[in-house]
Amino acid sequence: MANQGLDRRTVLEMLAKAAAASQFPGFARWAFGQQHEHAAQAAPPRAANYQPSYFSPSEYHTIDILTGLIIPADETPGAREAGVSEFVDFLAAHGEKEIQQPMRDGVKWLDAAAKKDYGASFASLSPAQQTEILKRAASRDDKEGYAFFRLIRRYTVMGYYTSRAGLAELDYPGLRFYTGSPACPHTGDPEHRHLPPPRV
Repeated sequence: MANQGLDRRTVLEMLAKAAAASQFPGFARWAFGQQHEHAAQAAPPRAANYQPSYFSPSEYHTIDILTGLIIPADETPGAREAGVSEFVDFLAAHGEKEIQQPMRDGVKWLDAAAKKDYGASFASLSPAQQTEILKRAASRDDKEGYAFFRLIRRYTVMGYYTSRAGLAELDYPGLRFYTGSPACPHTGDPEHRHLPPPRV
């Protein structure tokens, strides 16, 4: 997801929220990307199906669809395959007020737009029709729709790029297992000088 403009503070906030969420045993798809599982320590069993804790089943289904439209699957898993909707529901259920009522209101806006244009709920539309409505929300023509689009995009990006699937797509080095520290490529070069660590 290019050009998100995430600053250092936002990234640290994302990682903190994801680390807290990683302790929840009820996820079926979402997994924190920086959580290392040691061979000697068996990972706890994952839930077969995620049960939403905050959103209603229909609201949750719509949010699940939206995450997949924002970061779709291609050669790699998208946000829906990574279980980002589980992450969003978990945060809402654990006091993330920014996404509680605003997310519910946004789902209502989507359904109202879908019924106006196509005479059906958003979740029942074809992917092409759903995309058209999402594009309208992203266009800033409707203030309420645009506010919801920004919110769902922010938390989709947060949930995806802190997940194992998202970090794998970024080729995040923390997912690799090293038997030893990689050597400096300039080792043995007399012209090369190691710089001291940056001051905080």
